[in-house]
Amino acid sequence: MTNKLITYLRSPVAIRERCGQLFAFVNEGKSRYFHCDLTQLTKVADYVIEVMRCEYPDLQIPFHSRWRHFEAGGVPRLVVLDTQLAGLTPLEKAAAKFDLAIVSVLLDAGAGNNWRYDEQETGLKLGRSEGLAVASFQMFCEGAFSSHNLPQVDAQKLQAFTEAELANGFQVNTENPLVGISGRLKLLQKLGQAVVSSPNLFGNENPRPGNLVNYLLGKSENGQLAAATVFSAVLQGLSEIWPGRLEVSGVNLGDVWRHPAISNDGLVPFHKLSQWLTYSLLEPLQELGLIITGLDALTGLPEYRNGGLCIDLGLVGVKDLEIWRSPHSVASEVIVEWRALTVILLDYIAATVREKLNMTPEQMPLVKILQGGTWTAGRKIAAELRTGGTSPMQIDSDGTVF
Repeated sequence: MTNKLITYLRSPVAIRERCGQLFAFVNEGKSRYFHCDLTQLTKVADYVIEVMRCEYPDLQIPFHSRWRHFEAGGVPRLVVLDTQLAGLTPLEKAAAKFDLAIVSVLLDAGAGNNWRYDEQETGLKLGRSEGLAVASFQMFCEGAFSSHNLPQVDAQKLQAFTEAELANGFQVNTENPLVGISGRLKLLQKLGQAVVSSPNLFGNENPRPGNLVNYLLGKSENGQLAAATVFSAVLQGLSEIWPGRLEVSGVNLGDVWRHPAISNDGLVPFHKLSQWLTYSLLEPLQELGLIITGLDALTGLPEYRNGGLCIDLGLVGVKDLEIWRSPHSVASEVIVEWRALTVILLDYIAATVREKLNMTPEQMPLVKILQGGTWTAGRKIAAELRTGGTSPMQIDSDGTVF
């Protein structure tokens, strides 16, 4: 039964089912915190489409993934990476790109409002996700995550990583504070341990995150690979790295939280960073010629941009204004409900957007609507409504969830 429950909680099906239960709970008027107003769906879809057309006039939208952030400020940094990897075989290149994506995504939790990365080559000062992406990209290219100073990542170096090295790479000091730096460091060190402890996924000799590409190639059939298979491998390989999480029979559940409205075990899975990472691993796999199937099996990402969009445009309303006054723990009922509503409402928004554009899920999968899209729209409306474009909900972050 235990194994069955763990397998279930690690599935996109469970994310939608459990979030769906909380969505129903809110719509039945039982929530102390929120109510939903689905009459706002058309307005929200129109806003998202407007942002999509502004960002991508031809609606040729790439996936919502870490690769977009590496070109922040319109700088073609990936050309630099491709030049560095030029002598490698296609498989070796894919492994290097897996290395980069995995480390960069794990370092991507909210940076806070005050941190900036000052990129010497371009003179750009970048904050938030873009800044974190460019900082980790530059560290990767300089060989900071490799025992041999190569543009790759290995378990040995990850386990030996120090807070001083991370602070140096991210230009952290008293004037430039980064939220959750010790949490980020622990994630890197635990990633190193996880890579060593799963040789079936990450290889026996020179274990590294990028070797996951070999495992996934072995799971492909007739040149096709299901997105859910990639997600499953990510959860299987990285579940042990998340700190202070709920466990079932000694197994770390990761981004899974409790809510009393959920029947039986009370558990609500989200796996936000793991899904974001999955989306980021799909492109190197496509570069190897694989066709990714079942993209829409994965869910939208329950983080503060998508969740903020739902609040700021009136899809989600609050019942008690006290909610705004202080930060909330990621484990709190109010945040679990907000995230669950976000998952389900992203499906509603996506369906409405497709209907208005007269497109199918194959033509416009959720991962493109997120990019085009809801994440950008969430940031845009936040900037219009609040100084600094902060989230409408304040969250106590340990640097490993949002």
